[in-house]
Amino acid sequence: MGAQYFADLVKERSEGKINIKVYPNAQLTTGKQTNAFMLLRNGTIDFACQSTINYSPQIPELNLFALPFFFAAQPDRYKALDAVTNGKAGELVAKAIEAKGGKFICFGENGFRELTNSKRSIASPEDLDGLKIRVVGSPLFLDTFKALGANPVTMVWSDTMSAIQQGVVDGQENPINTFFPVKIHEYHKFVTNWHYVADPTMFVANPKVWASFSPEDQELLTKAAKEAAAYQIALARVGLDEKDGGRHLEFLKNIDRVPEITDWAAKLSEVGMTATDLTPEQMKVFMDKTQSVRDAWRSKIGEELVKAAEEDMAAAAK
Repeated sequence: MGAQYFADLVKERSEGKINIKVYPNAQLTTGKQTNAFMLLRNGTIDFACQSTINYSPQIPELNLFALPFFFAAQPDRYKALDAVTNGKAGELVAKAIEAKGGKFICFGENGFRELTNSKRSIASPEDLDGLKIRVVGSPLFLDTFKALGANPVTMVWSDTMSAIQQGVVDGQENPINTFFPVKIHEYHKFVTNWHYVADPTMFVANPKVWASFSPEDQELLTKAAKEAAAYQIALARVGLDEKDGGRHLEFLKNIDRVPEITDWAAKLSEVGMTATDLTPEQMKVFMDKTQSVRDAWRSKIGEELVKAAEEDMAAAAK
């Protein structure tokens, strides 16, 4: 939705001079979303609005956002995430992307990733023991679920629903607004709201394509991307951010883009899902169980970047 809104804004404000065609559902990567950055870099893709996870194989710094319970451990996970994307850490991430051959524009958001499964409520690592959980093709996700005692299975998203239907996997993790539209509730009756991984998106351009635009058009594109990112963020948080005071819904009303669902807890209950909201004590058990994963990945991500993110979050928590 964010990509299409970006394209619509650009077409309108350029009076039809700049037309961006959106290919949803990983069409240009033929379902292999982790190839997206390579395709952007070689010019197959001009602009992209992609999850940080999809670029992490080529840009290891992006694994910062997938450190298990890194943001969930904070007093306000959304405030912590904003502090990182808008702070020193965000600047370092942008530099890392540009060093690898992408023109970074801004961060958007998919949402925090939650866990669903067909077997039982998950309130402790022991509840995950032996469950086959579909994860994205990332070593960090494999390490996380192995540390929790699960059996992670790497699988592209386009194959996941058939695997769920056939019982090849027992569970999966994704933002709610990703798994609900595919009617995962018809197969998974249990959802754990553990917010264990953040899932920002990024608006990125091919540098040669970007350089082909005039400074005025670059300004137009940047402004449109930031507005589309704000729309994405509001969509990802409405009905989920307990501390937003209604501002995300108000923002969506102001741009006349209120989604059908604005109360996710009620909706998931309505379709028959049993939700488990972890207590702080339960959350700590998961955090302790994955401490070794966070420790091992600090150096892979970059100590300077992780430290900057911790400082950004600490400043926001004051």
